Amino acid sequence: MELAVKTLAGKAAGNITVDDAIFGIDEIRDDILQRTVRWQLARRQAGTHKTKSRGEVNRTTKKYIRQKGSGGARHGSRNAPIFVGGGIAHGPRVRSHAHDLPKKVRKMALAHALSSKVKGEAILVLDDAVLTSAKTKELAGQFAGLGIENALIISGSAVDENFAKAARNIPNIDVLPVAGLNVYDILRRKTLVITKEAAEGIQARFDGSKEA
Repeated sequence: MELAVKTLAGKAAGNITVDDAIFGIDEIRDDILQRTVRWQLARRQAGTHKTKSRGEVNRTTKKYIRQKGSGGARHGSRNAPIFVGGGIAHGPRVRSHAHDLPKKVRKMALAHALSSKVKGEAILVLDDAVLTSAKTKELAGQFAGLGIENALIISGSAVDENFAKAARNIPNIDVLPVAGLNVYDILRRKTLVITKEAAEGIQARFDGSKEA
């Protein structure tokens, strides 16, 4: 499969050949994408939420009501969950929300996410993502000329410093190196923008070569 390459100025810069097994999948597996996004978000979740149980609440241990004759239930502690200020029954505990997902499934999901952008004509290939100066106004004008409003931009092995500084002030624009490419960020943005170097890095990543 061939994809057209453009410059930041919007001019044609030839074509690039990409692997159909990565960018040309016809039947997109939504279930695989959902499983991978859920796996990513679960790993990201801190899991530090916690409430105090009745054994952790610091209240008096004095028996506040006599055992018999009150006409009410018999209680021996104010720490019980039924009282205001008492412990919480079955509340959240500090834990990890992460779960396992086979590496083959994650690799498959990345290919399906990339193919979904190609299938939806929501992918753009740039010859490079380099600026001589970190000027947000200049970069925003170039994005407007390319029709980029909501996009994930994948640079090469390293993001150009001037490009990153200029892009970080533009809303709905994310810039990542090719090593940071992931399913969640691809799907959360309308357009996927990759450089020629990033396309080579993606191919190397799927091939398992050291250059990835």
